[in-house]
Amino acid sequence: MPGEVATARGAAACNVIMGLSFTATCTIEEVASSCNAVRFFQTYVYKRRDITELMVHKAESNGFRAIILTADTPRLGRREADIKNKMISPRLRNFEGLITTEVVSDKGSNLEAYAAGTLDPSLCWKDIAWLKSITNLPILIKGVLTGEDAIKAVEAGVAGIIVSNHGARQLDYTPATISVLEEVVNAVQGKVPVLLDGGIRRGTDIFKALALGAKAILIGRPVVYGLATKGESGVKQVIEMLKNELEQTMALAGCCNVNDITRSHVKTEKERLLCRM
Repeated sequence: MPGEVATARGAAACNVIMGLSFTATCTIEEVASSCNAVRFFQTYVYKRRDITELMVHKAESNGFRAIILTADTPRLGRREADIKNKMISPRLRNFEGLITTEVVSDKGSNLEAYAAGTLDPSLCWKDIAWLKSITNLPILIKGVLTGEDAIKAVEAGVAGIIVSNHGARQLDYTPATISVLEEVVNAVQGKVPVLLDGGIRRGTDIFKALALGAKAILIGRPVVYGLATKGESGVKQVIEMLKNELEQTMALAGCCNVNDITRSHVKTEKERLLCRM
């Protein structure tokens, strides 16, 4: 079973949202017809805007509920392991017949060469207005790490913000998302929901994110680990494990529901340092 289809089915079985990547190895239609999962569609802005527009329209017509715009990749970060290993990315089914994905590079990964030839390095805030003009779906912006950018995102009209550092693959020394989450939450002042992406490995991580103001969290690598070992069943096991760990953490912290999780339940590194002064 293709990976994205298995992920969608596992998410549907656990009643959680599935995010489908623009560069998935399954088509939008294949994932949409596989199950009744609530689906969001993640996209980049390409040099050829017509391709981005086509994919967004496909997602909308196939029942996806929101668009996630990844904003921290106007160009691909220097992924040295991929370059050293001369990574060859899998076939990108959604682009067949539109652009060639058979990029050959003698200098490193073909993913790097492909991104350089297709992603728009001029990506800017006004592209959100363009994206809003071509779809009725709500747009969440992914890749925000500062309060300043969070305010600009709200002003640009996004429906939500995803605090994300792209798995720390885009820029060396980028901050951990949990360390900047509260700054973003405080900046938007409840005008849009703030979600957290990155570093979620246990239910206690989810608890901390909720305490610091996140409305939801995204999980990537844990799902891939489960998918690699047991397919759809592995995806379900990972999600259920995190749910069970969160419930246990809430019970031991005296929280009967998620609304009981408050800022008082966590102490940040900065607060610990202040206590010693």
